[in-house]
Amino acid sequence: MVLQTWLLYLIAVIGLAFAPGPNGLLALTHGVLYGRSKAIWTIIGGVIGFVVVIALSMFGIGAIIQTSPSALNILKWVGGAYLIWLGIQLWRTPPVNLIISEKAIAEKKRSALFMQGAIAAVSNPKVLLFFGAFLPQFIDPQISLLTQFFVMALTFSVVEFAVEFMLASVSVYIGPWLEKRGQRFNQVCGGLFVVIGIALPLTQ
Repeated sequence: MVLQTWLLYLIAVIGLAFAPGPNGLLALTHGVLYGRSKAIWTIIGGVIGFVVVIALSMFGIGAIIQTSPSALNILKWVGGAYLIWLGIQLWRTPPVNLIISEKAIAEKKRSALFMQGAIAAVSNPKVLLFFGAFLPQFIDPQISLLTQFFVMALTFSVVEFAVEFMLASVSVYIGPWLEKRGQRFNQVCGGLFVVIGIALPLTQ
């Protein structure tokens, strides 16, 4: 992966990591309930789950490209359209609501927190659809798919871990703020997805 493509990917991944989602909400909630020392297990589970989804998406895309090399361009435009649609949906999403239940408080084992994070990442079909739309924008068919997978997965893992760890660390302060001003935050993230969806297919 060339440096310019990687920098575009890095910017997009940072925007993705800050966008509201199940794993970010878990990091916030578990940070409030257990503190960051235990919430880190939720985060690790989620990151590993995302790596699995990235692998499924990338190698599935790789199989399609081998069958039809021109399919990559089609995937990029379809993916761009999906990202625009996702941005519009996110723009209209209401503020996050942190609901802390007695059941969540009872589940304090690290293994339980790890599994919650992993399941949240792999069980959401929208995540697989998103990566199926997102990753083709950065894949170079002339470069080893395995090498690109390692670069993309490592970059995503580091950014996602850092953002979720930050959320867990400041959850006591940021949670109430998101409940009050989350609508505007969602609009900013949604607008970013729309821009990415328009720009990326055009820059290839």
